[in-house]
Amino acid sequence: MPRFAQTRSIEHRSAGPALRSEVEVYRGFDALPEPLRALAHEPNEPDEHAVEHPPHGALVDCAVYVEGHRLPGTFAYGAALNKVRQIEALGQEAFVWVGLREPNLAEMQDAADVFGLHPLAVEDAVCAHQRPKLERYDETLFLVLKTVTYVPHESVALAREIVETGEIMVFVGKDFVVSVRHGEHGGLSEVRKSMEADPEKMRLGPYAVMHAIAHEVVSHYLEVSHLIESDIDSIEGLAFAPGRKLDVEPIYMLKREVVELRRCVSPLSAAFQRIQMEYKEVISKEVRRYIRDLADHQSEAADHINSYDDLLNSLIQAALARVGMQQNNDMRKISAWAGIVAVPTMIAGIYGMNFEFMPELKFHWSYPIVIAIMTTACLVLYFCFRRAKWL
Repeated sequence: MPRFAQTRSIEHRSAGPALRSEVEVYRGFDALPEPLRALAHEPNEPDEHAVEHPPHGALVDCAVYVEGHRLPGTFAYGAALNKVRQIEALGQEAFVWVGLREPNLAEMQDAADVFGLHPLAVEDAVCAHQRPKLERYDETLFLVLKTVTYVPHESVALAREIVETGEIMVFVGKDFVVSVRHGEHGGLSEVRKSMEADPEKMRLGPYAVMHAIAHEVVSHYLEVSHLIESDIDSIEGLAFAPGRKLDVEPIYMLKREVVELRRCVSPLSAAFQRIQMEYKEVISKEVRRYIRDLADHQSEAADHINSYDDLLNSLIQAALARVGMQQNNDMRKISAWAGIVAVPTMIAGIYGMNFEFMPELKFHWSYPIVIAIMTTACLVLYFCFRRAKWL
């Protein structure tokens, strides 16, 4: 897949806070204490001990949020984290949200150096193709989500792919969120906009952002599962349509797509359960409520997908049974015609042995009588097989 193009970054920034109106950018900061408002308007100065890196193509956005509101301006990693630490020293809640798309190892290492990300998690974020999971590295949670999108098609029989997958990795710490996206779909710009439009939820901190990202992914699970249901209904109609030749390949293809979708959805059940049960000391009660509701939606999607898997198994068995019945019918027809042909073949074989002393060889009507006997025998066998529904 191509790297994140500069034109795409420009598009993203054009919809972002850099071109917002003065009123919109500073909305909500009037209620903050005067020292905090002064700090928000100060130039972005990096920490003297931090190593700044130049912007790269993988960076989508890097923003600082204070009490649910986004600070104006753009930030480098070190400057953003330094700004957060200064705000926290004034007793206010703040965090950094960094968005990356398909970073290489060097680009990912830039963020890892500033935010203290574990090398194993960094390697997973770069290589992608991970199983959905939740891991903890010291005070950082690492959540892997598989994104899905539905590929439009005219019919299942003509489709070569129905579900396209991608990945989103989320690093969550006390005062930062780093989201890493792989794939052509699953962009998080709308998630960021919706969160910025809801300061009360954004005020809940980095884990609320993690919930918002996971909610966006799970909502696509439900959407795709409902769309696949219509494909299964169409295949089911073809499988049981009378007098129509059945092609098993579309059923197997749809089965493969459902299995892939199940691999994206099912492992998250354990991850969401762990978030609610094992990390109470780092995740607030309110965020755990949101995650509990999210887990219900994920369970609903998983149940739908499991039911589709069972239904497709039944369709495969029905299709194989129908193919077997068709083969039996073909074998009966072949056997019936072979039985009919066997009678004249036997008679012709007897009289083709060229013995000198055989009955009826000198009789004048021998030939028409033998032909009549063969025709009569074939007709009798034909009607017998027809009555038995072999022909």
